[in-house]
Amino acid sequence: MNEHGKSYDNDDVFLHRFNIFRENLKRIEQWNAESTGAVYGVTQFSDLTPQEFKSLYLMNVTRPPNATTYLTFPGVEAPTTFDWRTKGAVTNVKNQGQCGSCWAFSATSNIESVVKLGGQSMPILGPQQMVDCDKDCYGCQGGWPSKAFNYVAKAGGQDTESAYPYTGRDGSCKFKTQGIGAKIKGYHSISRDEKQMQAGLSTTAPFSICVDASQWSHYKSGVMRSNQCGRGIDHCVQLVGYDSTANPPYWMVRNSWGTGWGVSGYIYLEMFKDTCAMAEQVTTAYL
Repeated sequence: MNEHGKSYDNDDVFLHRFNIFRENLKRIEQWNAESTGAVYGVTQFSDLTPQEFKSLYLMNVTRPPNATTYLTFPGVEAPTTFDWRTKGAVTNVKNQGQCGSCWAFSATSNIESVVKLGGQSMPILGPQQMVDCDKDCYGCQGGWPSKAFNYVAKAGGQDTESAYPYTGRDGSCKFKTQGIGAKIKGYHSISRDEKQMQAGLSTTAPFSICVDASQWSHYKSGVMRSNQCGRGIDHCVQLVGYDSTANPPYWMVRNSWGTGWGVSGYIYLEMFKDTCAMAEQVTTAYL
């Protein structure tokens, strides 16, 4: 409660949450006993049931869209390790709160990086615009970065965070052209081949990816192995780097649950195993 700023309305609520917390401690202990990769522990989600965590923080949407063409990177010899954070191309970890708006955060993070790598100053953009205004998606119920990119391209741009602050709930569209901080022309879908993803990531930009995060609630550190999560995509994040020399090799993934979760807001996923279905929905905006 102290670490994560939790408080409860009365003793009955406290006891209810405490009992859920105790069940989660048992689950965490079991997962750690079985794990050869990820390390689990108490997080801000440890007073929630798995069902509550899913309904409050993950997406509840239809099947992801299928791309018709994929961008590949023939002839690119990717370095063995790479991290866009060291190149100043990644903004700080954000927090989506109790809203399934990860898709908007994932798309926004990619656009910020693409604009910076296009030679402009790094913008801090407002994902709330996508939540409120993109009618092809479902706000706090979920959506897809590819549709968010299409929306931004058609709308004429994305407002800055200061012009369109985040509220963490569905609202009416308040997009203002004078608040635009970035413009894009569209997006590319990236090859599902992780070797191609490695080549593309190191030469293009930090990518938007979507994953199965149903087993992420108690992640603290370590490399999550492919057998530690499922394949039902329910969350979108940002792929920022990798280390293919590690054992096991891993991807560096930026989440949107604040810096108090995971490794200062990041999770590491095992490479070349399509861990958590991370290679299925990979996209990037272009200017």
